[in-house]
Amino acid sequence: MERMFKIVEKSKIWFTISLIIIIVGMATWLFKGLNLGIDFKGGTVVTIKIGKEFDVVELRKSLEKYDPQIDVREIEGYEVTIRSNKITTEQVNQIFNDVKAKYGLKDDALRSIDTIGPSIGKELRRSAIISTLLATLGILIYTSFRFELWSGLAAIIALVHDLLVTISVYTILQIPVNSSFIAAMLTILGYSINDTIVVFDRIRENRKLGKYHDFETLVDASITQTLARSINTTLTTLFTITAIYIFGVPSIKEFALPLIIGIISGAYSSIFIASPLWVIFEKRQGQRV
Repeated sequence: MERMFKIVEKSKIWFTISLIIIIVGMATWLFKGLNLGIDFKGGTVVTIKIGKEFDVVELRKSLEKYDPQIDVREIEGYEVTIRSNKITTEQVNQIFNDVKAKYGLKDDALRSIDTIGPSIGKELRRSAIISTLLATLGILIYTSFRFELWSGLAAIIALVHDLLVTISVYTILQIPVNSSFIAAMLTILGYSINDTIVVFDRIRENRKLGKYHDFETLVDASITQTLARSINTTLTTLFTITAIYIFGVPSIKEFALPLIIGIISGAYSSIFIASPLWVIFEKRQGQRV
């Protein structure tokens, strides 16, 4: 007899776990707010040409006295950008003097000092929201066309779950949110829906076979059959992204961290959220296998 994991009948447990994380995250957001980075909040970006190899981690540590969350990134051509929304004009000069003395630079090493206003941050937030909504709408149309409306709705709820879980973790831990975070969120949407479609495809294939007597059993069997594939794919991706996060430069880490959270959440939602939701919707419509 085919071994089968009872996923659907324990759906209340899976939903409760997700709700706890999201509720704590949203409550933290309400009282503390998101820790918006310079891309959204506005601030100052200083670009300095070092002209030789340097340790960006060491440089960042030496500048944390000006702002504990100062963002120091190495860019092409042995240059560095120093970003902060807390430093004053006077501190910008002090920062340059510190870097100049540390690496024996001349006055022309200061390439630029740019100020990002809050209005630019608002426009970026607006663009991010529109991009996410359009991506979600496109996924809903695609999944509804490929499967049916209820499966499409279940997939969208799972995607919203992944976004909310990622935002919740960032809010609880007060990790700065910037443009790399938005790019990662859109990537998470694509990754998560791909994992969900694999499970849904198996549900559709088994449904055509007429092997199972009710929809709940059908879904449990389909999840069981795709579980090894989902776990292997997730672990393989996580190993790669985690390595990039550990050994990558700060700008890459900012993109990798939300991906790690989103990939874990996406694998979880594909199995424990999207599929049980499809069963619930089908039952309410009185559908049978």
